[in-house]
Amino acid sequence: MLGAVLLLLALAKPVCPSPAGAGSQRAEVLKRLLEVFGMEDPPPPPAHFKQPPQYMVDLFNTVANADGVTKNPDILEGNTVRSFLDKTHGEKMRFLFVLSSVAKNEKILTAELHLFHLWPRVTDRPKRHHVCQVNVYQVLENETDAPGGKKLLAARLISLQGSGWEVFAITQAVRNWTEDKSSNQGLLVTVQGLDGSPLDPPLLQFASGRDHHESKKPMLVLFTDDGRRGASPAMASFPDLQPQVPILPAKMPVPKLTGLRSTRSLNWLQPCQRHPLSVDFEEIGWSGWIISPRGYNAYHCKGSCPFPLGENMRPTNHATVQSIINALKLSEGVSSPCCVPDKLYSINLLYFNDDENVVLKQYDDMVAGSCGCH
Repeated sequence: MLGAVLLLLALAKPVCPSPAGAGSQRAEVLKRLLEVFGMEDPPPPPAHFKQPPQYMVDLFNTVANADGVTKNPDILEGNTVRSFLDKTHGEKMRFLFVLSSVAKNEKILTAELHLFHLWPRVTDRPKRHHVCQVNVYQVLENETDAPGGKKLLAARLISLQGSGWEVFAITQAVRNWTEDKSSNQGLLVTVQGLDGSPLDPPLLQFASGRDHHESKKPMLVLFTDDGRRGASPAMASFPDLQPQVPILPAKMPVPKLTGLRSTRSLNWLQPCQRHPLSVDFEEIGWSGWIISPRGYNAYHCKGSCPFPLGENMRPTNHATVQSIINALKLSEGVSSPCCVPDKLYSINLLYFNDDENVVLKQYDDMVAGSCGCH
């Protein structure tokens, strides 16, 4: 976290004109910041305006506040959610998702096929069916009717009335595809009557990527975990990110100890506390690929930890002992405790990756929730 804060401070606008080497330094800082976000290079912005899937936008708003700070760490399974749009342009009930952006170190937790159920078409034929069975198969061979050509992944009865999203679990198929990319022959969806007979044409229709609005395109949603975890414990509830104001006694006692510098009294005016540290993604040139948030407040800790350390300084026992030894000069080279974050929160980024798919990723230890003397 300290390294990330130093990087963010380095990106702050300079008060004085920048020296000649500032451009290369800024580029180096941005490169290091990308490493914090687990990237080597920033993804290029989409060539044309793209609307992110509403499911991903809603998921971001569920797990994070407007600044991207995590509301509750238990909502997400893992720390990464990836969405993939169907790449087929042929059969309406055959789907293919390219998973090349999934890193080898990502653990596949859950995979879902999202299909939009269209309103039933008006036909002259009598409606003998009110529900039908939808089957989702993993395609093993191009000839799906051949023995062993497909494997059943999910089956469900769905009403012909109404419309909306239907979600099918396809985790095992995606695990197979990520282990062996050549095995990814896509998915096949069939519709049949309650007696098992195929319905041709099927009475139930799903939106296709070719013929329907982008907001209804077939989508694969993948929940993974890349193993990148912070050192701080997960917070139990929505973080209170109001500016931290130290509670000081009305009359501050002044320690009468030999060896203390007279300037130490000035430090009482600036006790350890949290200060704003804004990160503006547009300012650093990342607004083209980051969807949400537009920026966030990372905060940083600044101020002194003078003797005696009050409870408002949130000191550790070690810091209290160190403060006493420093104040009494009982040991050479022992400095006063430092003002550092003692509670850290995660943030979430919703962004377009290199393949123009939308990713929701959670990064630990990105916001200083409170400060203390350690």
